[in-house]
Order: sequence, then C-alpha cells, then structure tokens
Amino acid sequence: MATRMVSTESWQLKNETCRSSVDLDLFLHYSLLPSVAIIMVLSCLEKRARGHQVDERFPLLNRRCGTVIPLDFVGAFDNRWSLGFAFGATANKVMIMFSEGDFLLYVPQWAQAFVLLIGAFEVGLSSYPFFACLSTCFQITGATLGFLYTGFWLVIMVMHIVQCPHGQIIGHYEKIMFYWPSLLCLVFLLSRFVHIFVKTLWIRFRLHLLNEETSFLEVHQAQYVQQLLRKPPLQKHMKRLWAGEKQFLPLGFSKLSSSQSVAAIARYSGWQIAYILWGQLVIHTVQCLFGVMFMYSFVLPIKKGQGIEMVKTLGTGILTLAVVIGLMLLQVVTAASFFLQPKISQDDKEKPLALDNRKVFHNFNYFLFFYNVLLGLGACLFRLLCSVIVGAWLIARIDRTIMPKGYEAADMGFRTWIGMLFMDHYHTNPTLVCFCHILVVRNRERQQQQQQQQQRTTNYYHFSNVADFRVLNKARTRWLLLYTLLNNPSLSALRKPQ
Repeated sequence: MATRMVSTESWQLKNETCRSSVDLDLFLHYSLLPSVAIIMVLSCLEKRARGHQVDERFPLLNRRCGTVIPLDFVGAFDNRWSLGFAFGATANKVMIMFSEGDFLLYVPQWAQAFVLLIGAFEVGLSSYPFFACLSTCFQITGATLGFLYTGFWLVIMVMHIVQCPHGQIIGHYEKIMFYWPSLLCLVFLLSRFVHIFVKTLWIRFRLHLLNEETSFLEVHQAQYVQQLLRKPPLQKHMKRLWAGEKQFLPLGFSKLSSSQSVAAIARYSGWQIAYILWGQLVIHTVQCLFGVMFMYSFVLPIKKGQGIEMVKTLGTGILTLAVVIGLMLLQVVTAASFFLQPKISQDDKEKPLALDNRKVFHNFNYFLFFYNVLLGLGACLFRLLCSVIVGAWLIARIDRTIMPKGYEAADMGFRTWIGMLFMDHYHTNPTLVCFCHILVVRNRERQQQQQQQQQRTTNYYHFSNVADFRVLNKARTRWLLLYTLLNNPSLSALRKPQ
C-alpha cells in the first residue's frame, strides 16, 4: 500500500513538472499564417464567373483571383467521407481553443459571446485548408498544399502527446484518449491527399484524358429522374418534397420565407452536430438511470439474500399490471358487444358508431368512473415515462420534432430542418436540375448552329474561330482590319488620318 502511494505521488509530481515544448494554443494562432497563404494560392488559381475591367488592363489575370469555396453545404455530393474526416480533424482545434484556455474568466459576461464568436472564426480559418484543398478543382495543387498542412498539424499533435501523454483529470494517457480521433482523421486526410495526387497524375500523364466540361447535373439526380416513373417515391421528407407532396409538413411550416431558409442551411450542419452530442449525453444519462434502477431493484436484493421477496414483489406487480390491462380490454369488448348497434350490412368490418342500450351504458360509465380515475393516474405516469424515453431517444434527431402538434414552432431544431429542406429542395431537385440541364444543352447547341451559319456567310469566317481565349477584342479587331486592307488597298485612302 505504501509502495502504491509512493508511486502515485511520484507520478503526480512528474506529471506536474512535465512541460511540453509544443504549445497547441499558441500554435493554433500561428497556423493562421499558412492557412491564409494556402487560401491566397487557391484563390489565385480560381476563376471568377464574370470578367472585370481589370482583366482588360492585366490580361494575365484572365478572370483569376476568384473566391474559394471550402464546402458546398447545398449541393456537396462528392468527397463526403473525406469532408466528414475533415470535420473530425477540426475537433482537436475546438478542444484546444475552448478547453485549454481560461480566457473567458477575464472577459466581462456581456462580451463572452463576442469572444466565442471570434474564437470560432479563428478555428474555422485554421481548418479552412482541409476543406478547400479537398474541394478545389486544381487537384494537384490542392493535394500538395493539403498534404503539407495536414502533415504539419499531425507532427505537432504527435510531439505534444509524446512529450506529455498524461493529464490531471483522467491520469495515465489522458491526452491519447482525448486526441486519438483527431489523429485518426488527420492520418486519413494524409492518405486521401496522396490518393488524389497519384490519381490526378495518372490521368494526366498516362491516360491523356482531356478535361471535360463539368456539369451541374449529378449522377444520382439523373438516376432518380430515370427511376421516377418506375417506382413510387419513399414515405422520406426530401423525396416527398421532390414529388410535390407537402402534406407531412405542419401547417405553420408549409411556407417559409427565403431568408429563414438561407439561415437554416447555414445553421443546419452545426446544429446537427450539437444535437448529436447532446443526444448522446442524454441517452447515456437515461440509460445509466435505468441501469441504476435495475441494479437497486434486482441485483442488490439478490446479493443481500432478498431474492424471494424481490420475486414476490415482481409477481405482484406483474399481476396488477395484467389485471389493469385485462379490465381495459374488458371495457372495449363490452362496448363492442352491448353498447353498439348491429352492422348495417354483413360486409361491414365494424359496427357503426351508434349507441345502443343507452341507460345501461350510462350506468356502466358511472360505476367505472372512479376506477378510471385511478387508472388514469397510472396511465398519466406511463405517458410521462414514454415521453421521456421517446424524447431522450429522439433528442438527437433534428428531423423529428419532440413537441406536440400545433407547437412545432417552439422546436428550433425542427424549424431549421424544414428550412434546410426547402433550401435543398429548390436547389438540388433532380427533376428541376435535369430540366435546366436539358435547356442549357439545347441552348448551347442552338448557339453553335447559329454561329456556324453566320461563319459560312462571310469570306473570312475562320477568323471568328478564336482558338486562344486570351486574345483581346481590340487585337482581334486590328487583325481583321489588316486583313481587309490587304485585300482592298483602295480602302486605305478612305480611312481617317488617325
């Protein structure tokens, strides 16, 4: 015993004197510099949807320096596993930012919300390269930068854990237990970036595939439209909205404003994670309570030699419950046998809802009134128990409201789910996307046909087929003017002096 106490004291002393050379809190702040640098590099490669006057002055830009999109919350269907592990890699940064520092103690209470907002923005900016390097179209550059940034974080995390693996709360190997999910996610991201890099190089240097024009029509959306007439859509929310059904929505949610839907799509991902975390905590708490009840009701009486009394009590409870259920069924059978009029037709499945033997029915109700009061007390407690169990089980389901009908508006999570449904429905509806895809393809074909017809009506139609999209309009006009003057020298005298 004394040896154990000495070893415990020595371990505590060693743990208190352990100082890691890697300060994760400080490194989180420093990681913003390479994160911003990666964002700037990807932004220089990204193209803008529309040109600007600065492109005329600086032709080398060629609509570059566009906005980088880390994750499309509306229509992101690719790299879902990779993006999920990227979110897992950000968990350690959240713990670093909000668990290791006591900065909230030195901030006034009214300003804590702003401090948390700034901290969340810093964590998001530090994790930005994970998502941007996975989502960028420039896969070689994104894979290289993402591999370096992820590997840098992995090395720092491993150094911090190896130098001081223990902690003050749990004890031995506390940091390993806290950080191993994030380490696993970082390792997965490293392998994913290597896979993207090798795959892209293989396609470019071995297969010599050309870069095809990207389409906004996803494969699963086209497959859904093809199967739309083959089988009915399933009794799911999104597919029912795609089919034009809105009967499952509460009356107050059938129409939401556009601003609410846009805000809902922004809140949905974060709220879903928070609901899952709280749901896990609540479910485990309820399970622990049931486990404690089972232990005190069955395990402890058996260990103390009171098993026979426990069995007698259990038998009495089961018998009481059976009698209560039997009397409830007896009321239903009696009502069906004596207090309902006969069937109108022999083919009817049930008797009509028309009373018979009303005087006996009133006496029947009177004598059972007091018993039903006592029965209602137990039924109310059972209803409360069922509500607790179902509510605890569904607390993590943001797509299921735990509020009764008519009070769904009080469930902010369910309101966010409905807003996200409308936002996703209007932007990723397979039928609408396929229709727009067909219109775009037909319009592009029509424009190509018109251009071909116009080219054939002119003598120098081949000059309008610009092979290099970087040629400026002014240079093209001068070249056409030179060609015209060479073929028609008499026109030179008619030109203006300038």
